[in-house]
Amino acid sequence: MLNSNSNSKVLILTAKYGNGHVQVAKTLENKCKELGFKKVTICNLYSESFPIFSEITQYLYLKSFSIGKQFYRLFYYGVDKIYNKRMMNLYFKMGHKRLHQIVQNEQPDIIINTFPMIVVPEYRRKTGTVIPTFNVLTDFCLHKIWVHENIDKYYVATNHVKNKLTEIGVHPNSIKVTGIPIRAQFEEKRNQKEIYEKYQLDPNKKTLLIMAGAHGVLKNVKELCQTFITNRKDIQTVVVCGKNTLLKESLEPLAQMYPENFKVYSYVERVDELYQITSCMITKPGGITLTEATALGVPVILFKPVPGQEKENALFFEQNRAAIVVNQIEDMADEVDKLLSDQEKLEEMKKNIKKLHVPHSADLILEDIIKESSFIKEKHMMAGSVNY
Repeated sequence: MLNSNSNSKVLILTAKYGNGHVQVAKTLENKCKELGFKKVTICNLYSESFPIFSEITQYLYLKSFSIGKQFYRLFYYGVDKIYNKRMMNLYFKMGHKRLHQIVQNEQPDIIINTFPMIVVPEYRRKTGTVIPTFNVLTDFCLHKIWVHENIDKYYVATNHVKNKLTEIGVHPNSIKVTGIPIRAQFEEKRNQKEIYEKYQLDPNKKTLLIMAGAHGVLKNVKELCQTFITNRKDIQTVVVCGKNTLLKESLEPLAQMYPENFKVYSYVERVDELYQITSCMITKPGGITLTEATALGVPVILFKPVPGQEKENALFFEQNRAAIVVNQIEDMADEVDKLLSDQEKLEEMKKNIKKLHVPHSADLILEDIIKESSFIKEKHMMAGSVNY
C-alpha cells in the first residue's frame, strides 16, 4: 500500500513521435518531484528497445506532415480497424524485454503512459505482476490503440473523449476528465505591458502569432507575412520558427526591413508570454499546442491538418467554434484578415476556446493516481492473502 509519496517510485513511459508525448511526460515528472516521490524515471521505451526501428518510424512520422500524408492516414485509421487482429500482436510485444529489465531494476510502484504502449498492460497479463498503470491521453480525440483491459484508469481532455471510451466498453469509473497536462507557466497571468516591452511590440496593434515549428506549419510563410505587412498597418506579425533555421534565415531580411510590424524568432523559452498578447494564432492542431491555447484563450487558425489525430483535433475545435480550419494556403490571408477585422468573432472564439480548458491538469491526474494506486495495491494484497 502507498502510504506516502516519499516511499514511492514512478515510471513514466513516453515516445518521441512529435513533442507532445514527451512534454506531457516532463510536466508530470516535475509535478511528481514537487509531490515528493522517492524517484521518477522517464523512459522512451521504444527508442531504448529498438533504436533503429524507432528512428525510422519517427522519420516516417515527421514525413506525415509533408509527403507521407497518405501513409500516415493508412496507419492511423488502419490500425484502428485491425486492433483485434493478429497483425497487432507484434505491437503488443514491442519493448517487453526492456520493460521487464526496467521493472526489475527500478521496482516502480506506478506506471504512467503518455504514449499508447500496449506492452505495459500486456506485461501484467503475461507475468501476473500488478503495477498500477495509467494512460494520460494527449489529444482531443480517441484512438483505440490506447485501450486495454489492464489499464487501471484513463485521464482524458474532454467529455467528448470520455464518451468515445465508454462507447467501446470502458467503464465510466475508469475514466476521468482532467484536461491535458501543460507547463505551469501557461496557467499564470502576466503583466501584459511588460510583455509588450520585452518583445518590442505595440500594444495598440493586433498581434498575429505564427507558430511555424520544426516541421514548418506553412510552406509560404514569407509571402503570407509580406501580405500582412503590406496590407495591414494595424497588425504586427510574430513568427516562431523553432528548429526551422532555413525559415528563420529567409524571414530575417523582412524583420530588418519592417522592425515595427514584424518579428521573427527561432525558439522562445517563454512562448506563453506571446500567447498572452496574441489576437490570434496560426498553428498546427497538436494536442499540447491546443491545450496551451485553451489555457490562455487564444483564438486559433489551424492550417491543413494531416490525417489522424491532427485532423480529429481540428474537427473537434471547429465543431466547438473555437478554431477556424484553413486547408488552402491561398485562403489563409483572407481568413486571417476577416477574423482580425471582426472583434465580435474574436471574442466569441476566445470565450469558446477557454471553455475547453481544464485548469491544473497535472495536479488532478496525480492526486487521482495516488488514490487509485493505493486502492489497487490494497485490493491486490487482500486478494493475495485470500488465495494464500
